[in-house]
Amino acid sequence: MIRRDVILEDTTLRDGEQAPGVAFSKATKLKILDKLIATGVKWVEPGIPAMGGEELDTLHAMLERKDEVKLIGWNRGIMEDVAATIDMGFEAIHIGLPTSSIHLKESVGKDRTWLFQRAAELIKYAKDRGVFVSISAEDVGRTEIIFLQEYAIAVSEAGADRLRLSDTIGILSPEEYWRRVEAVAQVSAIDTQCHCHNDFGLAVANTLAGLRAGARYFHVCVNSMGERAGMPDLAQMTLALKHLYGRDLGIRTEHLKELAEMVAQASHQPLPAWQPVVGDNVFAHESGIHVKGMLNDTNTFEPFRPEEVGNVRRYVIGKHSGRATLRSVLEDRGIDVEDDRLARCLTEVRAAAINQGAALSPDQLCDLYKDLSRTAEVVQ
Repeated sequence: MIRRDVILEDTTLRDGEQAPGVAFSKATKLKILDKLIATGVKWVEPGIPAMGGEELDTLHAMLERKDEVKLIGWNRGIMEDVAATIDMGFEAIHIGLPTSSIHLKESVGKDRTWLFQRAAELIKYAKDRGVFVSISAEDVGRTEIIFLQEYAIAVSEAGADRLRLSDTIGILSPEEYWRRVEAVAQVSAIDTQCHCHNDFGLAVANTLAGLRAGARYFHVCVNSMGERAGMPDLAQMTLALKHLYGRDLGIRTEHLKELAEMVAQASHQPLPAWQPVVGDNVFAHESGIHVKGMLNDTNTFEPFRPEEVGNVRRYVIGKHSGRATLRSVLEDRGIDVEDDRLARCLTEVRAAAINQGAALSPDQLCDLYKDLSRTAEVVQ
């Protein structure tokens, strides 16, 4: 059972921007933050203070809105980073620390004794300064569960408010991610956060599994952005929780399409037509039997209405169209339709779609039908 107080935290401006080749300017980051707030997102990870330069200026500007949204400052496991982030005015911080042997050895060159000591001292320092403290178990997929439980107990006893369970390289199945969240819950009451990467296309499924296992928080990015294959998509998680699990997060879903397009433009990565929820093809119908059903009842082939997510419904005229589609378009254009002529028009439409390798416009359909009408008049 997914708890009713689950919290969506967006990291488009931190993990999303870490996607190779993406670099947001100050103006862009502020524009995206504004849209996230307008969409109803209440927790945001806006960037990395330790980057310095323009990023610091940007984060200072974002902090002017901290009464409207919970801003989480991301830090390496370094005291100077944590201190500087709190000094900036962040009232919530995250501390990134690895727990797998390979990451401890190869990424930071440390051992488990160092990990426990560093986590404890950073948590104590931050809590003494009165901020919300989130801390990672990075590369949780390659962290032994017994050790993960020991670490969860340790950071909880040190005073951390939240433990982020990061499937850093996206190697877990939903069952295995669920197992790790549940294992932490067995030994500690600390809130957990899902942070799932999409390397096997399972980020959304893993996050839902983690929430079903009792996690309270979860990370998303707009358009599934992020390192390598990205993160769980904000729109997909919002709609899945709302429609499949009955959990309304307070997101203003009518903004989702516009938000997705804004971020796509800013990252120079066009939205795939098949992107769930916000893609152009999600509410596009071509198959004859589908369109016939849709014209009778739009629930026939749509799980939710396009207006709910700021998208639009389209009926496509192409190779797989049926007479119902053609009749609907022609009659909407004020053209009287005859059954025999419509059947011949359908044959012409399919041939034209194959010839041009794409759908026909309504104007092309009307021209085809009118040509058939003129031919019939000449024959008569």
